[in-house]
Amino acid sequence: MARKNFTIMQWSTAISHVQDGKELIYGYDLKELIREKSFVEVIFLVLKGELPKARETRMMNALFTAAIDHGIGVSSAMTARTVVSTGNSLHTALAAGILAMGTLHGSAIEDAAKFFQEHASEPDAAGLVARLRKEKIRIPGYGHKILDHDPRSEALFEIAKETGFYGQHCAFARKASEEINAISSKKLPLNVDGAMGAIISDMGFDWKVAKGFFIVGRVPGLVAHIYEEMMSKNGLRRLTEEEAEYVGPGERGL
Repeated sequence: MARKNFTIMQWSTAISHVQDGKELIYGYDLKELIREKSFVEVIFLVLKGELPKARETRMMNALFTAAIDHGIGVSSAMTARTVVSTGNSLHTALAAGILAMGTLHGSAIEDAAKFFQEHASEPDAAGLVARLRKEKIRIPGYGHKILDHDPRSEALFEIAKETGFYGQHCAFARKASEEINAISSKKLPLNVDGAMGAIISDMGFDWKVAKGFFIVGRVPGLVAHIYEEMMSKNGLRRLTEEEAEYVGPGERGL
């Protein structure tokens, strides 16, 4: 008996399909999407598998706008600008900026969304906050280096209420904020990461994709910082001896 030829599929995807001169994104012709839909609508499509309704598009626009930039002093912008100042390319500096995002910058949205999705159904927010404080477990999505309230969070929650995405997770985030600040020695605002994490949870997104929202929103800001640094002609960025405090021993002999 002759052996049949067959191909073992190593990869599979439901996102896109390119064949016979046509590309489909979740079944929609990319050519038609280019003509008829916005970038934000197609981002929603690739993340959710369906095109958004008007209220979803408005909320997504607000989320990405809230994350677009937060000054030159944040670690991602400083890193990106430093890397491009060494003569690297834009995309290398951009990658470096993204890699500078961590638990305390950029990644908190993922931790916050996970926390809200795991605990929003608990009836005793005060007891939960008190227990975590006793166990010295930091609750993600609260606190800010320089702000005692985060206007980005306030604006996002306003739009979440307008669009019908202020649900169980947002309400829990606000309640937890009250309980945290009732026992904290300093003001710990519900920050933009926390607000974004709560809202995308109420939109039905898995916490595992939450960090992607911050990255998608922040990339244009990083590109702008990188380009500005390239055009500034400042040369190689480095700290001077006056800008860095030396705390080691004084000069000594061998």
